[in-house]
Amino acid sequence: MADLVLVYGMRLLPADEVAAVKAAPVTLKNGNETQVTMHILEGSREQIEAQLKHSVEAFFDFYPEI
Repeated sequence: MADLVLVYGMRLLPADEVAAVKAAPVTLKNGNETQVTMHILEGSREQIEAQLKHSVEAFFDFYPEI
């Protein structure tokens, strides 16, 4: 299997100030473009950390071959 790249970004913002989150564009070396779906996790630090850990684990469940 080829080497992989996990593309992600994180930023903490006040929950009541976020109006919209859009997909982030990614340009591939061959000129094709794709998008990275952005996700929102809300709560206390502990809640966000638990949700993030669960989300990462679930993400890799989509790819059992790796």
